[in-house]
Amino acid sequence: MSVRTHTRRDPAESGSVEIQLPWWAVALPAIAFAALLLLVLNPVDAHAASSEPVVTTLIERIQALISRTTP
Repeated sequence: MSVRTHTRRDPAESGSVEIQLPWWAVALPAIAFAALLLLVLNPVDAHAASSEPVVTTLIERIQALISRTTP
């Protein structure tokens, strides 16, 4: 049994490539770029972290709980 080969209906012209992207593949990077650009242009909106990191507070509470439960 022979297998039929698939041929293109519209042969591509030499040197041209057509790529179709979904709308979000262009929109999402553009929105992310615009948001980062706005943060760079107006750094007042980019709030700094609090003076004491949350991780330090969490570790201190864990140590306090461990010291309470040990006899």
